[in-house]
Amino acid sequence: MKLDSGDITQLTVDAIVNAANRSLLGGGGVDGAIHRAAGPLLLKECQSLGGCETGQAKITKGYDLPAKYVIHTVGPIWKGGEAREKELLASCYSESLKLADSHDINAIAFPCISTGIFGFPKQLAAEIAISTCKSYHEDTGSEIEIIFCCFGAEDTDIYKKLLSSSL
Repeated sequence: MKLDSGDITQLTVDAIVNAANRSLLGGGGVDGAIHRAAGPLLLKECQSLGGCETGQAKITKGYDLPAKYVIHTVGPIWKGGEAREKELLASCYSESLKLADSHDINAIAFPCISTGIFGFPKQLAAEIAISTCKSYHEDTGSEIEIIFCCFGAEDTDIYKKLLSSSL
């Protein structure tokens, strides 16, 4: 597992993960950035998918992105921790990795899912992301290269500390 503190829309990987909303029709934050960078054909394909439930994932082409694919996953909105938020966030990572494996993806980049407007505590979200991805590798034998792409300094610092202690 690696860390990147750049723009996820610029990464040359097989797939990037979009922290989407349930409609999959674009929004703010990383979702809006991915839709803008991919171009209008991404929206057209997303319109054909019928949305996506929280904790699930769907895949599209990457269009104008350097990435061949975009895996859209819908993270949970933080409601204090009593509404299965941790389980749903872990599912975002595992379902995205399952899709990646089924599409022969060798490298995938994840943003910090649910930590923006959805309000998930950043430290807890990072712990779930790393432990879920590590467990996926161990449980499946998958060799997908996982990159955590952090946009801000706070997220980058959290991931840097957690990744150095988990290796």
